[in-house]
Amino acid sequence: MADWADSKVSLAGQGTLVGKALTAPSGGALAARVAGIDVTARVVAGATIIAGDTILLQRRGSVYYATDVIPGAPVAPPAPPPPDEEEDSGDAAPAPKPAIRTGTLMCVPTATATYRGSVWRSDGDPTNSFDTYQGRYSGSSYGRMTGCAFYGSKPRSIAGATVTRATVKFRRLSGGDFSARTATLRLVSQSSRPAGAPTLNESTNGPSLAVNATTTGFVIPTSWAQAMVDGTRGGLAIHVDSDNPYIKLAGRGTWSAAWTLTISWRRG
Repeated sequence: MADWADSKVSLAGQGTLVGKALTAPSGGALAARVAGIDVTARVVAGATIIAGDTILLQRRGSVYYATDVIPGAPVAPPAPPPPDEEEDSGDAAPAPKPAIRTGTLMCVPTATATYRGSVWRSDGDPTNSFDTYQGRYSGSSYGRMTGCAFYGSKPRSIAGATVTRATVKFRRLSGGDFSARTATLRLVSQSSRPAGAPTLNESTNGPSLAVNATTTGFVIPTSWAQAMVDGTRGGLAIHVDSDNPYIKLAGRGTWSAAWTLTISWRRG
């Protein structure tokens, strides 16, 4: 079979032909075969051609110019280039800061109750909707009272969050003298009303209210609310180790907002 360059003209551009060198250059020219025709072609300066090379030729009028050698196909694919070396830009960029989320959780007590002597009071409102008392009514033989609010599992619904603020709603009812009196708040272990006495822990001053006064944003220590979120504490109480001051605060049976705990929190 004849060489493809002996029988076919291939256009590589306007005026460009593909041929075969029949001789090496001599005196600046060589013999070549283009489309089955033997021609004499001038060799451009710098071109290195030997007999048998497939070459590119330019034709201007009746003159042929041998310009380049067409290389054969590679016997193996070329090796891939080496990977670019990353420029050393110093220390690695710090990890992105986690997104900060904030929110507010409202916890209505699952029960308000008053412990007196050795039992939970039920002489009026249901035991779990009872008003909350502190101290002892003058002349009473029933013993001192501890009013409690229990919050169930609601605070733990944001476990892992950091508490930034916590407030409680209180309303004072008729009981004792009418002047402003300060309740003593206690942090309770249980999250629901136990069969026996509540377990009282930390102590702080509570709201100072006259009879019929209300506070809807009394601030309690953030550590107290954090303990409820973490599950180590579960409720609040009013309690003093003496008979006075005798104070009565509304329970949820008297005022639906009584002892509502509002926790502001953040994550991240």
